[in-house]
Formats: sequence, structure tokens, C-alpha cells
Amino acid sequence: MSTSTSTLLFLCTGNYYRSRFAEHLFNELARRAGLPWMADSRGLALERGAHNVGPISQAAARELQKHGVNVDGNERMPRSATDADFTAARRVIALDESEHCPLMSERFPAWASRVEYWLIHDLDRTDAASALSQIETAVRGLVEELGTNG
Repeated sequence: MSTSTSTLLFLCTGNYYRSRFAEHLFNELARRAGLPWMADSRGLALERGAHNVGPISQAAARELQKHGVNVDGNERMPRSATDADFTAARRVIALDESEHCPLMSERFPAWASRVEYWLIHDLDRTDAASALSQIETAVRGLVEELGTNG
């Protein structure tokens, strides 16, 4: 009996920091747990990340390295969300309801009600260490949930 892989989509504003950390951490933890899930990530407003340098936040990359996830080398640049991304995903999680719900309503209104919203703020409201710790806790809970419920 073959098991197909389900896609999880993480969303943040710039697809540079929070969603990328969640994507990579989830994929590593899901792999270790033997879950048939694969995460991807996208941004809802890449234009707001004008000061982002390189493909991924260095804070996120350093924290991932602490978890045994190396993102150096072949890391892709941030990508904008498209309707095709929502169609392909079995589950969609936006990292900050207060920030991303309005963006979803404006840019992807047909999908806004399908998104699960967490409440992990960006750097303008929360320091990187706190936000990454919150994401780690939420991702670990999600992996546990998926391991129990599929």
C-alpha cells in the first residue's frame, strides 16, 4: 500500500523569515517522524521585504542549524503565493492572523477562509528569538497532531 504525500503551505509576508523557518523545521521533524507530509512556503506581500538580503533570514538559518537543518548553498529566493499554491495544499497556515488575514482577504479572498491562522508576530512586534521559539513550539505541536490524526 503506497502512501501519498500531503502538502502543507506556510504563509508569511515576505517568505524570508517566519514561513521559511516553519517550512524547513516542519520538513525535518516530519521526516524524522515518518509523516507523509511535505511543507512549502510563500509570501503574501514580498514587496514589503525590500530590506531582506539574500534567500533566507540569517536568524532563521542559524536557528535551523541548531536543529540540524542546514540551509546554506542551494536555498531559493522568496516566492509569492499564487492560486496554484493554495490549490495544491491540503492545509494552509499563515503565521500571523493580525497581519495575514487582511492580506488574504485583499489578495486571495476565495482562499481566506481556508487558511488556519497562528499568531506569531514579525520583527516589528516580536524579537527573532521569541518568534522563532513560538514557531518551533507550534510546528512541534502540528507534527504531533498530524502523527496522531494523519
